[in-house]
Parts: sequence; structure tokens; C-alpha cells
Amino acid sequence: MSDRAIRVLDLVKIYPGRDGPVNAVNGLSLDVMRGECFGLLGPNGAGKTTTIEILEGLNTPTSGDVEVLGLRWQTHAQAIRERIGVTLQETKFPEKSTVRETVQLFRSFYSDGSGTDEVLAKVSLETKANALVETLSGGQQRRLAVALALVGAPELIFLDEPTTGLDPQSRLQLQDVVRDLQKQGRTVLLTTHYMDEAEKLCDRIAIVDHGRVIALDTPRQLIAQHVGEHILELDLDEQGVTPDPERFRTMSGVINASTDGSIYRLSVTEPHRVLPAVLARIEEQGLALTKLSTRHGTLEDVFVHLTGRHLREGEENAAEASTGRRRRGRRRAG
Repeated sequence: MSDRAIRVLDLVKIYPGRDGPVNAVNGLSLDVMRGECFGLLGPNGAGKTTTIEILEGLNTPTSGDVEVLGLRWQTHAQAIRERIGVTLQETKFPEKSTVRETVQLFRSFYSDGSGTDEVLAKVSLETKANALVETLSGGQQRRLAVALALVGAPELIFLDEPTTGLDPQSRLQLQDVVRDLQKQGRTVLLTTHYMDEAEKLCDRIAIVDHGRVIALDTPRQLIAQHVGEHILELDLDEQGVTPDPERFRTMSGVINASTDGSIYRLSVTEPHRVLPAVLARIEEQGLALTKLSTRHGTLEDVFVHLTGRHLREGEENAAEASTGRRRRGRRRAG
């Protein structure tokens, strides 16, 4: 048995568009190893949703090779479905069914799996077992969607933004579910808009932009390689002047310099050595420092450094929306 749960090689997906073909995925390649939590992150329009849909068997590639648990959708679709679980971005349930009935329905789709009560306990919904789905809060419905992904005791679980819209306590509960899956040796492919969540849970992360993987490593290594472990943020009194990061970029110990509005953001190796030199340069140039902060580098910093964009919830995926084929993963039970 291969050590790879997912293998993607030169994946391409082209949609017809009003202004010509749109390359939603453009030669993407990656491997996901068995037993790891793998994060797939990217700004809206990067192609990650199309990639996930192809891996889940909900979309077909234009070209490229995809293996899921050593199998291909073209020839082993039913066998793959028996071994994976999926939580999509949006799930629609039959509102007049109870929580227990909904889970039992999905359990009937699998030849093997977990008990209804066991699954509901994992997502802290055991007290809602006999409640109608329509009475659940949005967060409780999100947890029910995760329960449906787990009921078949899958080897590989796709969690597409599973904690979006949840309160902090529910988010933490679902993070514990992911950790338990890892302890059981199951493989998790996670997409999320919460960088702290990806940093805590993922063994490795692929950052996708313009339909390709632009960085892939552990969270710690991505931070070390691209932004450094420490960040200095400076706000200077530069009235009427466009901030210029070049004034700091060539300084010893500065890995990278950028601006976010009026804020200078410096990635540095040793802040205690770099800071005195930065303050001296500010004084030499006759500028006034109005704000200074230091912090550790994060995945959000890596993301902005590599893509020039912040992850924002609620924005449309421009590349896929232009094709009129953007699917938000609506799953209907029954």
C-alpha cells in the first residue's frame, strides 16, 4: 500500500468563459501522505475549491492525473466513496428529519462505519439527537455536517472550511475532532480561512495561487523561509508621502520589507539587533515614529508575502464565478 493518500500530478481544469477560457487550475501537483493533516490554502480565485471538488469526485479535470487512496475516480468511484468522508462549504438537510434520522440515513450509505451515538458524541450533538434539524443553530448544523463526514469511518476526510461561522467554543471542539482523527491514523485534507487554525492543526500546508502550488512545507518552515520568526511593525509620520519599504529592505538582518497602508512591516532575524539600527535610520531621515510593535511571524504573514492578498471570507471566487459554474458544495440528504 502506498504511503500517499492523495497524488495529484499536473492537474488542469479549464472552464469556458465570456472573455475566453479560464484556467481555474493550471498544472497543480501535490502529494498528501497517509495519516497527516494537510492544509490547502489560497486566496479566493486561486483554484483550491475546484481542486477539492476534483479530489472529491464532484468535478472532472481537463487533464492531469489524480489518485485518491491509490484509486482513480474514472474506474473506482464507488470504492473511493466507501473510504472517504466529505464536509462541504454548505450543506442542506431535510429540515423535518431529526438529527438521529439524518445520521442514520448517511450511515446506511456505507457497508461499514461508526454508530450514530458515537458520531454525535464526537461533535457534541448527543443532546440534540431527537431534535429536528430545522431547530438547530447554524453552528450545530455545521457540526452535523462533520458528523455525516465521519459516520462511514473514512480513511480520508475532506473538511472544506468546517469551522466557518462557528462560535469559538464550537471551533475548538471541531479542532479536537481533527486531532482525534490524526491520532487514529486517518488522513485529513483541510481548507480554512483561519490561519491560526491551519497553523495549529496541519502537519504540512500547500499555498495555492493562480491554479498552482506556490509553496509547500510545514507551518514552521513556511514561516522561517518566507517571513522569518519575528516581525517589526512601524508607523511613521510621513504626511503626504507614499511609504517606501526600500528604505529598510537592504539593512542587515532584514529578510523582507513591505507596507500595509501606512504601516511598515519588516521580517527580521534578530529583533534586538535590528531594532536599534532601524531606529537610527528613522532618525537620520528626519522621520517620527508614532507606533512600534514586535510579534512572531505567522502563516498570515507568509500568505500576504507570497500572494499579496489577505484571506477574506465572503468574497467571490473570481475565476470560477466568471464561468457560471461555481458550486458551493450543496449536499442534499434523501
